[in-house]
Amino acid sequence: MNKKKDRLIRGIAMGGKVRAFAVRTTELVEELRRRHDTYPTTTAAFGRTLSAGAMMGAMLKGDEKLTIQVKGDGPVGQIVVDANARGEVRGYVKNPHVQLPSNSQGKLDVRGAVGTEGFINVTKDLGLKEPYRGSVPLISGELGEDFTYYFAVSEQTPSAVGLGVLVDVDNSVIVAGGFIIQLLPGLKDEEIDEIERAVGQLPPVTSLLDQGLELEEMLRWILPDVQVLEEMDIVFSCSCSRERVESTLISLGKQELMELRDEGKEAEVICDFCNEAYVFTPEEIDSLIEQVGKPIREE
Repeated sequence: MNKKKDRLIRGIAMGGKVRAFAVRTTELVEELRRRHDTYPTTTAAFGRTLSAGAMMGAMLKGDEKLTIQVKGDGPVGQIVVDANARGEVRGYVKNPHVQLPSNSQGKLDVRGAVGTEGFINVTKDLGLKEPYRGSVPLISGELGEDFTYYFAVSEQTPSAVGLGVLVDVDNSVIVAGGFIIQLLPGLKDEEIDEIERAVGQLPPVTSLLDQGLELEEMLRWILPDVQVLEEMDIVFSCSCSRERVESTLISLGKQELMELRDEGKEAEVICDFCNEAYVFTPEEIDSLIEQVGKPIREE
């Protein structure tokens, strides 16, 4: 088993006319598999989306962040991934316990889990008044092709996206990662053909990562002259905290909090993204009621 640290590289090739990203997300996908108890087919779909999110986050700057929502008609329902420019990623899937028979190639049936009818929605918080929103229909359900289509249609950037997750017999993640190759203006037709040919001949991402290939070597399969400009660690990070949960509860208002308290039981709030549970006793809910303002006079 090849356990290497999660990282991402960004580079250019062909005189700056091609932009390239490659990522290893094995630890990230395994951490979220463990937190959400995802079954192998779900892990593959979720992991592919997490890898795409990590690379799309690396396209941002400063405090910018994005949310990807994959909403297909398959049994996993909705996949949501948050990522930012600092390599921090988190996510959840609506139905983690989806396991389907292998597809005709003997692989995990991601298309069957995600579905082929639905949308990829991307919301980017770029620090402007209004967030950027892009949305495209799912065209395959395999996700690599769907993100390729998203870049072509929503961001007008011809791209090749490769994503993969290899799951062990004990359901743990062996390797996960991917690449995005983006064609910028100025490329000649023969250069585009050359890249398309190289992408077509590339072994599966998971095979390369499982063989121990470094990200730089993976990109050189497609772009022999790639120059790495930047690298960063990719980490699971959730912004939830007890203080944030308290603020959310306070925002419910006195009436709802009093009803919660009067049940006389502990209240549990679970974060969608990290599955962390925050427990509040009736006494703690009482003190939250006081923070809403003056107590309501009860007759």
